[in-house]
Amino acid sequence: MRYGFVLPHGDAALAAELAAEAEAAGWDGFFMWEPVWGVDAWVSLTASAMRTTRIRLGTMLSPLSRMRPWKFASASATLDRLSGGRVIVSVGLGAVDTGFAEFGEETDRRTRAELLDEGLAVVEGLWRGQPFNFAGKHYSVRETAFSVPPPPVQQPRIPIWVVGAWPRPKSMRRALRYDGLIPSAIGGDGVARQATPEEVRAIAAHVREQRGAGPFDIVVEGVTPGDDAGAAAAVVRPWAEAGATWWLEAMWQLPHDAASAGALRARLRQGPPRGA
Repeated sequence: MRYGFVLPHGDAALAAELAAEAEAAGWDGFFMWEPVWGVDAWVSLTASAMRTTRIRLGTMLSPLSRMRPWKFASASATLDRLSGGRVIVSVGLGAVDTGFAEFGEETDRRTRAELLDEGLAVVEGLWRGQPFNFAGKHYSVRETAFSVPPPPVQQPRIPIWVVGAWPRPKSMRRALRYDGLIPSAIGGDGVARQATPEEVRAIAAHVREQRGAGPFDIVVEGVTPGDDAGAAAAVVRPWAEAGATWWLEAMWQLPHDAASAGALRARLRQGPPRGA
């Protein structure tokens, strides 16, 4: 099990400061929320890369359906080179109640799924280099010799984590094509939620059946008591035993104000929930 910390809000200067704190405290990853309108996650992660040397850096998560995939490919590859190959990208459809309609972004779920599939194909193709051509329903890309950037450090690609709706076959097939899964269980009411440890166990079995025994991440998130190492480890243990490979400490409930920075810093300094 590896351990990451999600910064739910805060500017680039705070992100850089807390990423350095996270690295010093033994966390394995530092992740930024990527809003429709707000503090730019990639600028914040770039600042974080300049203050760190080891910790993995990524978004949690990037709604690729509302982004130009070539811009996303450029930003992620540039940061991967700057950081010496420490980027993880996580993608999904995104939460439409975070400003999609207000800024004229696509809100239809089926269309956003199409945009996500095509966007991933374009991003991966551009990372591989030229010549690259793509003709889809939503995107068309022709090979170019103009100002072609160098590839990412990580090969064959920057690791991609994809939100997968369990047990929906099409959503799971999308996630299993890449490098990791952020499992979202769909109940009988159609509402998405984080999968339970029991569901993660079933998901891990499905992953092994479909992909074999190779490396593949299953990513879950939550909150642990940083002042009690044993209790914190007990929170995470069922997920690790079920097959999750990453635990993300995600304090989404904190208010968007300056005072919450102190709570984030305090939890970071207590370290990841590995136990005593």
